[in-house]
Amino acid sequence: MKKHSARVAPLSSYSSQVLTCHISEGEEGSESHADTPGSETSAEGTSYQAFANTLLKVLAGLLFVLCVSSSWVGTTQLVQLTFKSFSCPFFISWFSTNWNILFFPLYYGGHLVTTRDKQTPIQKFRECSRLFGEDGMTLKLFLKRTAPFSILWTLTNYLYLLALRKLTATDVSALYCCHKAFVFLLSWIVLKDRFMGVRIVAAIMAITGIVMMAYADGFHGDSIIGVALAVGSASTSALYKVLFKMFLGSANLGEVAHFLSTMGVFNLLFISFIPLILYFTKVEHWGSLSSLPWGYLCGLAGLWLVFNILVNVGVVLTYPILISIGTLLSVPGNAAVDVLKHEVIFSVVRLAATCIICLGFLLLLLPEEWDSVTLRFLAAFADKKSEEHGEELTESSIHTRSRSRANGAVSIPLA
Repeated sequence: MKKHSARVAPLSSYSSQVLTCHISEGEEGSESHADTPGSETSAEGTSYQAFANTLLKVLAGLLFVLCVSSSWVGTTQLVQLTFKSFSCPFFISWFSTNWNILFFPLYYGGHLVTTRDKQTPIQKFRECSRLFGEDGMTLKLFLKRTAPFSILWTLTNYLYLLALRKLTATDVSALYCCHKAFVFLLSWIVLKDRFMGVRIVAAIMAITGIVMMAYADGFHGDSIIGVALAVGSASTSALYKVLFKMFLGSANLGEVAHFLSTMGVFNLLFISFIPLILYFTKVEHWGSLSSLPWGYLCGLAGLWLVFNILVNVGVVLTYPILISIGTLLSVPGNAAVDVLKHEVIFSVVRLAATCIICLGFLLLLLPEEWDSVTLRFLAAFADKKSEEHGEELTESSIHTRSRSRANGAVSIPLA
């Protein structure tokens, strides 16, 4: 008996830990119960506020999408109405660009309404002038930075207006959407942006749509000239955006408003001689000033200014992808107006080319990490499906056992 007896030593330390642990658990439990409602309420409030902000941003983006597409459709259609009585595209482009001078005053008016810390116009102008450098805007920087962008801006608008004289508004707006593909190609070559296979495919689709659009009328007549002019407008627009990103970088809304107003001033001071030369050479003869369709011209310039304001403000207030979608929606909008009002009949080739260009435009809107995000989503979806399948198997086995027991069957476990 002595050999098989066991001696057990008292665990004093363990008992003391149990005692202290019991006391601390009660205290911590009381504290956790006291802190839980407040933390849960704050977490719920934070999540609700984030959801409300996201929802508000999405709704504002949808409103901007509608306004951007409507203003661009209205601008394009009003150009064609103006051409019926006044076919002077360069004068229209020059006159509309002068309205960019109003961009900064409108921005400053919004600044006075929305902010509490008021600044004088001179102070705000100097603050936004930092886009040109730390020393602000000088005459040399004004000419050096503004001149190339003003020339590209004028070429983009002028070529777009010339294309509207040859093609329908739907064709021109669809071809202009190719500027997104040109921006990607130039950014990849010049700015060394990340290579993306899907965007290369989108660029190829855009080029295919251009060729199909030119082939629609057999590579002759006004069609091929109009396609070349529209593609030239898209190319100069892409070059403008890439150079802006290269030399000026990312600018806020105030700096963009300052820059566009500066381009309007440059257009008024240094490009006004071109319409005069075209007038005296009889290339664009508009007669007396009283005979000009000022209603159409002012409406056109106003819509063009509204479109530029919506694009730049929308990028700040909402998601940039929605603004791009708004530009894309101008294609079906112009198509609806052309069919209902102008009774335009589109051929199968033109419809196919338009659809290919629009699909390529949508592919270009995919984010850079779309492939990894898609793979993670598919993996999570597959895991969720496997978990649901496992739960279904467990429920079915439990149901089978319950039925076997109800029928009197006894399951004998195997050792």
